[in-house]
This record gives sequence, C-alpha cells and structure tokens, in this order.
Amino acid sequence: MIEEPNDDSGDLLVILRHGPHGTSYLKEGLDTALVAAAFGRRVSLLFLASGVAALVPGQGAGPLGQKGTQPTLAMLEMYDIDRLFVDGAGLAELGVAPETLTPDATVIEGDAIAALMAEHALVLTF
Repeated sequence: MIEEPNDDSGDLLVILRHGPHGTSYLKEGLDTALVAAAFGRRVSLLFLASGVAALVPGQGAGPLGQKGTQPTLAMLEMYDIDRLFVDGAGLAELGVAPETLTPDATVIEGDAIAALMAEHALVLTF
C-alpha cells in the first residue's frame, strides 16, 4: 500500500547542475520535477553552477540534435512549480544578469543554498 506524503515529507528539491547541452542531466532533472509535481509533490528547482545557463533566454537545440529546454521550462507553471532558485555565483561566473533569466528565479548564495536544501525532505541532484 502506498501512503500519501504528509505536508512536511512531500517537498522535493531538484538541483540542476548541468547546462542545457552536452548531457541529458538537465532534461532528466526537469522531467523528474514535472512527474513529481503531477503526483502531488511540492517541487522547488535550484539551478546551480553551469545549470544556470538553462535559464538564459534563446536556448535552442544542441549541436547533436538535443532538444532545447525552454519548452519544458515554460511548462513549469502548468505543474505549479513556481519556486525557482538560481545560484548567484553561477550567474556571476557566466556573466548573466538575474533580470534576463526566463523564467524568473530567486538568486541565492552560500548559506541560503544550504538552508534551502535543509528545508526539503527530498533532494535530487542532476
């Protein structure tokens, strides 16, 4: 018998550490977030390190025919995934201004990242 998660055990944080091209980790992480949300989990996303590149507008298909992630990111709202966080250090490293990100995300760094992880019962890293 499968038990429904209670309010404090249902929160899921998906950490996305890889850019939109070169591996399938970003797409797999986003797909996992959508599936979890479809099954009633409250999902937060943290774009960390090179994963912040996924939020840079204008991402297209990769050189090897990899699909772009922008269509998946556009679907987040439909699945009630509205808690998006982005690593401030990753943004600075890429030279990306937070106001240019699509969709909008809250910039966090250092201890705030650790606190975000601690407030979630489940954490998956891609």
